[in-house]
Amino acid sequence: MGFLWSLIIGGIIGWLAGMIIGRDVPFGIIGNIIAGFIGAWLGSLILGDWGPVVGDFAIIPALIGAIVLVFILSLIFKSMRKAS
Repeated sequence: MGFLWSLIIGGIIGWLAGMIIGRDVPFGIIGNIIAGFIGAWLGSLILGDWGPVVGDFAIIPALIGAIVLVFILSLIFKSMRKAS
């Protein structure tokens, strides 16, 4: 049950990051989950583990990390579409 909870929270974090910066995460729900997990990892590396923790995610650093990740990914995918 803990793994399922982590998937749900990771997906919500990735979705919120996409909504905040106004860009869709590539690959839909799977992309949201991946962005949430990688964003949580990046956020905890950069900012540490502080703030409320839900599903083993420190929410504020995870959201900030996911926002940065989604922004960078959207720039990369946008440049790849222009090159095609």
